Amino acid sequence: MRHARGDNAQPVFTRNTLRSLRVAWEFFSEWIRIVWFDILTTVVLGGAALGIYFSPVSATRNFPVTFAGTGDIVYPQFAYPYRGWIVETWVAGLLSTLIPIAVILLAQFRVRSFWDVNNGVTGLMFSLTLASFIQVVVKQLIGGFRPYFLDVCMPDLSRASANNATGLNAVGFQQIMYTVDICTQLDRMKLKDAMTSFPSGHSTAAFAAYVFLFLYLNAKLKVWADYRPALWKVVLTFAPLFGALLIACSLTINQAHNWYDIIVGSAIGTAVAFASYRGSYAAVWDWRFNHVPLEKREQFVYFPEDGTGHRHLVFTRSGGWGKAKQEVSDKQPQDMFSSF
Repeated sequence: MRHARGDNAQPVFTRNTLRSLRVAWEFFSEWIRIVWFDILTTVVLGGAALGIYFSPVSATRNFPVTFAGTGDIVYPQFAYPYRGWIVETWVAGLLSTLIPIAVILLAQFRVRSFWDVNNGVTGLMFSLTLASFIQVVVKQLIGGFRPYFLDVCMPDLSRASANNATGLNAVGFQQIMYTVDICTQLDRMKLKDAMTSFPSGHSTAAFAAYVFLFLYLNAKLKVWADYRPALWKVVLTFAPLFGALLIACSLTINQAHNWYDIIVGSAIGTAVAFASYRGSYAAVWDWRFNHVPLEKREQFVYFPEDGTGHRHLVFTRSGGWGKAKQEVSDKQPQDMFSSF
């Protein structure tokens, strides 16, 4: 088993690695020693998020219920009909996980780097897990009613006097504010789901995954680099953002979320995706290095040159990219706007 540099460098995966059971086991053992704590961290975060998701909602919120003489609800912002989900939660989770992983694996037809797969997949999973953990904690501590809350709650105002442990029923202006104590919904999980709209989990997961994939494609295709890219590369790079936008905006069709739930969820996912990508690769926007997977044991050395020593590990073959490590002696000097 070979190492890239020195005793602390991570092992190099070659064609010969799988030809010998002993060498393959040595490589796998070394890989486990390098990544086990990251995997454990991701699993613990995921388990914590799952446990928090099934815990009781901590906040007590009021909602308005009042009727006109005809029996119509005067405050209808929470009175939309319950229509289910256009994209089910488990489907959104699978799409946010499997599609980016598939793209990362397909890219290896040209990238051909085990450690690129490792950093790409583990970075993606950490992005999804951390973003989900954040949004679940906010859901439990802050929460918020979905637009169809009253349809699920099925409030009965006669319950207010007998179920008023908080003292917050029939309060506020003209005593129109109540709590979930007056709900007649027997399915407690369905009622809890209707009380935890903020922020949107669908939007959080979609942007955590697809913004990460957007950054990965930009780096591997060198869309904004030192040459003018083909337009199909620009379209392909923006495709993940378009997919995330569709998933998020679909939540408004069936009134599953309020607009602010979607915006905050998208912001959480985007922020975590940027942080996760930068923790896995040498840069985010610097086209010279944003395709280079970082190592756990050795420092990546940045240098002021134009990065001609790091033009491999990419998918594109345009503009001199995709070549082995070598200096490009005839490269023209860059002007002051070349890295904009």
